[in-house]
Amino acid sequence: MKSMMKRATEWLGMKRELKAAPDAQAEFSLVLGTLLVGVLKVIDGRWRFEYSDEFKHETDLRPLVEFPDLEKIYENEELWQFFTSRIPSTLQPDVVSVLKTEKIDDDDVVALLKRFGTRTITNPFELKYQKAAA
Repeated sequence: MKSMMKRATEWLGMKRELKAAPDAQAEFSLVLGTLLVGVLKVIDGRWRFEYSDEFKHETDLRPLVEFPDLEKIYENEELWQFFTSRIPSTLQPDVVSVLKTEKIDDDDVVALLKRFGTRTITNPFELKYQKAAA
């Protein structure tokens, strides 16, 4: 039973550690409609998320569960679950086909996030690739 659960969670992409390459550089905007919620960056393989000033002044919306402090700049080597949930398991046949057709390396977290991370059924936010981070 344990091995079946393990295979299922791996197939769904739930147990995969998503770390960027040491030289990875990218920037994404997290938006809700026209509101810029925050910016996700990866610089030299290290992830960083911070809220926009516009979102900090929004009184009708709460912070994201993984990022409760509006003033904090969050940094981590591993991509947070809020964002990893946007990337499907690379073991799924449809995903394998897309990766092969579009020549995307299944270990390139930035490329996976760019390709699959824009929208998700789990929340209303949109993640937009902006550029390679400076």
